[in-house]
Amino acid sequence: MSAVIQRGRDGLRLMSQDDLDTIMDIEMNAYTFPWTRGIFRDCLHVGYCCRVFEVDNDVRGYCIMSVGAGEAHILNLCVHPEVQQQGIGRAMLLHLVDLARTHRAADLLLEVRPSNVAAINLYQSAGFNQVGTRHAYYPAAGGGREDAVIMARSLLV
Repeated sequence: MSAVIQRGRDGLRLMSQDDLDTIMDIEMNAYTFPWTRGIFRDCLHVGYCCRVFEVDNDVRGYCIMSVGAGEAHILNLCVHPEVQQQGIGRAMLLHLVDLARTHRAADLLLEVRPSNVAAINLYQSAGFNQVGTRHAYYPAAGGGREDAVIMARSLLV
């Protein structure tokens, strides 16, 4: 694991409304088509599993997962571009795997852009496999749409 994760002051905690300004800053820096503040507020309001990852008491990443009907679904997992490739995304992903198991989910699903090769590599290294495609799922530059790769991991083993 990277040096960022090994420091004692770093780690995951519950997301709160107070984190939304920082989360929106990260979201705007990380994505061409970011979520809105309202989407994050709704995720908190309905009780999704919402976490932030802090490095030296600064939020540097966040993750959101829904759980229901025997499965869990990662809705958003994002690390600020300035601190990517330091183990934060992997730490959040593995936390969500454990959390999904705690909720007795049999499977953990997510969608990812096929163009996001780094994320796909992370998910594959954590035991996820491609199980399908959602046609025209994401907005794309120029007004078009990009497919989503659907990935899943069984939690029964």
